Amino acid sequence: KMLPLSLLRAGKDNPMLVELKNGETYNGILVNCDIWMNLSLRDVVCTSRDGDKFWKIPECYIRGNNIKYLRVPDEVIDKVVEEPVKKERNDRFQGKGR
Repeated sequence: KMLPLSLLRAGKDNPMLVELKNGETYNGILVNCDIWMNLSLRDVVCTSRDGDKFWKIPECYIRGNNIKYLRVPDEVIDKVVEEPVKKERNDRFQGKGR
């Protein structure tokens, strides 16, 4: 089982395509990501939703809740280090009874 954040962390310094919910796409090098899937990209080419306009921008920040999908190179998938899934604990019944 591969977690999305594991994939993103492995994708640092690699090219990726990000499509937003509004239809715009961003092609760039992943600089950083956080636990909310917010992304920082550099050397970015932005494409309008219609595909008729292009912008080259040095860097951009994409908020995770706007992302529709991500495309990463196959080599990145091979580099993913599996992170253990943290088991949720129910602490209400842990501890000493009286």
